[in-house]
Amino acid sequence: MKGFGEVIAKLERERKPYAIATIVRIEGSSIGKPGFKVVIDENGNVLYGTLGGVCPEGPIISIAMEAIKQDRPRLVTVHLAGPEESIAQMAAGRSAEDEIFVETFCGGKLEIFVEPRVPKRRLVIVAQGGRDDVEEALVRFGRILGFETVVINPAPALTAEPDVLITDLSFDIDDLNLGERDNVVVLTKGGRDLEVLEKLSRRRVGYAGLVASRKRVTRNLELLRSRGVSEEFIGTLSAPAGIDIGAYTPEEVALAVVAEIVAKLRGVKVRRKGEEAAQVSEPAGAAESVKLIGGSCEAPARSEV
Repeated sequence: MKGFGEVIAKLERERKPYAIATIVRIEGSSIGKPGFKVVIDENGNVLYGTLGGVCPEGPIISIAMEAIKQDRPRLVTVHLAGPEESIAQMAAGRSAEDEIFVETFCGGKLEIFVEPRVPKRRLVIVAQGGRDDVEEALVRFGRILGFETVVINPAPALTAEPDVLITDLSFDIDDLNLGERDNVVVLTKGGRDLEVLEKLSRRRVGYAGLVASRKRVTRNLELLRSRGVSEEFIGTLSAPAGIDIGAYTPEEVALAVVAEIVAKLRGVKVRRKGEEAAQVSEPAGAAESVKLIGGSCEAPARSEV
């Protein structure tokens, strides 16, 4: 079995979300002792350790998956009560969000700290080379909002410094291991639109947007369909990227794009060019809060854009 450090290192290297659940206190009889821990991935698989058996681990797996989705730590009390007491307490409404009664004869109580660890959100900008003021502004806005900014550009002319700059002309975007916490803006000016979009169509990213004229967008979508790209991806692609704020300058175009990314993270539907007035929708996955890196953990105020 791999050690704790090996498991964590592999998850971090692959940018996969996970949670560490650790027993911090016990009362009464329990196989699990303070310091016992498990590592749980986003799909509920226990990759390392034990909490002392199935009884405490079963409910903790579900809580760990919720904690990962909400990016919010939890301190949970697990009561290892007898069957009659467990049923009575649940019937009385004692089983609150962070207090769980499990049918067992152990009779002890565990306090377990569940700590989610999720990869930092990335803003990935795929550019064509040379000076591009939209690219420049996207890097600046991304850093202000707390994203890890990644620029793929074979011949950059940037004054803003991204966190990661990739200049290799033959770099394959698939090597970034893109996932749902990644937001990709394609600024290839027609040169590599189809190549990049086709690869994005095979990934489930948080946001994919193409900065282009309506004429180029229409042509690109026709060509993507002819290449067998799914309608599901085309339906989620923001093209032209950005919300309708009447953007004119490069900085305003970049602002429209990052505003659309933030709105999607917050679960707010905003109006895009040619669309009717926007309606507010519930945030994906939670009625509580959605944490945007660099921002508050509290639920944001809703507003029309």
